[in-house]
Amino acid sequence: MTLTSFGPANRIKRSAETHPLTWRLRDDGEAVWLDEYQAKNGYAAARKAFADMAQDDIVQTVKDAGLKGRGGAGFPTGVKWGLMPKDESINIRYLLCNADEMEPNTWKDRMLMEQLPHLLIEGMLISARALKTYRGYIFLRGEYTTAAKHLNRAVEEAKAAGLLGKNILGSGFDFELFVHTGAGRYICGEETALINSLEGRRANPRSKPPFPAAVGVWGKPTCVNNVETLCNVPAIIADGVDWYKSLAREGSEDMGTKLMGFSGKVKNPGLWELPFGITGRELFEDYAGGMRDGFKLKAWQPGGAGTGFLLPEHLDAQMYAGGIAKVGTRMGTGLAMAVDDSVNMVSLLRNMEEFFSRESCGFCTPCRDGLPWSVKLLRAIENGEGQAGDIETLLGLVGFLGPGKTFCAHAPGAVEPLGSAIKYFRPEFEAGIAPTSAVVPPLARPIVVGA
Repeated sequence: MTLTSFGPANRIKRSAETHPLTWRLRDDGEAVWLDEYQAKNGYAAARKAFADMAQDDIVQTVKDAGLKGRGGAGFPTGVKWGLMPKDESINIRYLLCNADEMEPNTWKDRMLMEQLPHLLIEGMLISARALKTYRGYIFLRGEYTTAAKHLNRAVEEAKAAGLLGKNILGSGFDFELFVHTGAGRYICGEETALINSLEGRRANPRSKPPFPAAVGVWGKPTCVNNVETLCNVPAIIADGVDWYKSLAREGSEDMGTKLMGFSGKVKNPGLWELPFGITGRELFEDYAGGMRDGFKLKAWQPGGAGTGFLLPEHLDAQMYAGGIAKVGTRMGTGLAMAVDDSVNMVSLLRNMEEFFSRESCGFCTPCRDGLPWSVKLLRAIENGEGQAGDIETLLGLVGFLGPGKTFCAHAPGAVEPLGSAIKYFRPEFEAGIAPTSAVVPPLARPIVVGA
C-alpha cells in the first residue's frame, strides 16, 4: 500500500495545515502509538472540546464545516448528528463506527486504523461528547486482523491515560469503547444491517423509519459514522470551520480533503489525501502515473465496484459528489479503478455481479432473484451462448433493481456498473449473442439462485 504526498513526485511534504488525516503518518508505515500521537498534537482537539465547547457547539461546528460521510453515501455529518434526540432523560445512547470496509477496490479505512488508530479514537471521543453517547463500538471487518490488533492496543493505551472510561479529563463524562469484529458480510456496511449484526441477529437491513437516531442498537438512539468521517472531526475542532473549508478546490461543493486512490494497471497504484475538487485526470496522471507501458486506459470507476464506469474523456471531472454526478455516476468511496484495454467488459461485469449476488442478504425479491439472474445471463453472453433479447433483459434488471425499487441500496449499487458498461461497451455484449438464437421470453428461462 502506498501513501504519497499532496504534490506530484513527493515534492511537497504532508503538513498539519494541508493534510489533517495523514500528516502524522510515519515514513516506515508503522503505527503511531499514544506517546508519539500526543507529541504530534494528538488529543489536543479532544481536550479543547471537553474544556471549552458545549456539546451542541461541537455539533454545530461539524455542521458548519460541511463534513459529509466518507463511506460512500455522502450524507452531511452534522445533520445526522442533529437527528439524535435532545431529551436528557434518555441516558443510554450509542456511537457506532462503520469499519466494515468490504467495498471491492477500497482500502482507505484500513490504512487509518492500522497506522493511526488514536486518530479514530480521538474522533469517536469528541463525537461521543457531542452526542452524549456513553458507549461506542468499532464494527470492524473480520479480515482486518492487523487493524483489530492495533485498535485494541490503542484503546487500552487511551484507557490507561484517562482518555476513555470514567470521568474523562475530569469532565464527569464517561465513554467506553469496544472493537467488535464482524463475520464477513458486505451487507453489514449498510448501517441497519450492521446494527442487527452487532446485536447478534441476521445481517438484514431494517425498515426505515424509524431511523437509528431514534431506534438503533437494542432499541436506543444510535449514530453510525464511517472511519474516515470520524477521523476528520479532531482537525475541524482544533483548527476551525474556515480553515477546513479552505482545503477544498474552487468549485467543489464538498469541503476538506478526501482519501483517494487508483488501482489497476497504473504505474503507481496507491492512496493519497487530496483536496476535494481535484480532477480525475490529476489523480490518474500526476499521482497514479498513468497506465503501465503497453496498456491503454479503456474505462475507470471513480469510487469502488458499486459506481458506474466512465470513459477516459471523463477524467476532467472534478472529484467530489456533484462533479462526478455531472458525468453520470457517483463519487462513492473515492478510490478509483483503471480498466485496461485487455479486459473484456462482459467478463468483468460477470465477476462483479457474482460478488454482489453472493453478498445479497436475500431479504427482498428484486435483489435476491434479480442479481443471480444477471449473473446467469452474463455467463451465457461471456461464453458466446447469449440469446436475442438478453441485453434488453439485463437493462430491464438495471431498472427493476434501481434506486427506490429494493429494500436497501445494495442492488442499486450492484447494477449501476452493469448499466454503464452496456451503455458504453454494448458491442462487447452483442458479440456474445449466438447468431442463430431466437428471442426467448425472459420468464421462460430458468433462474438458478447461486448459479
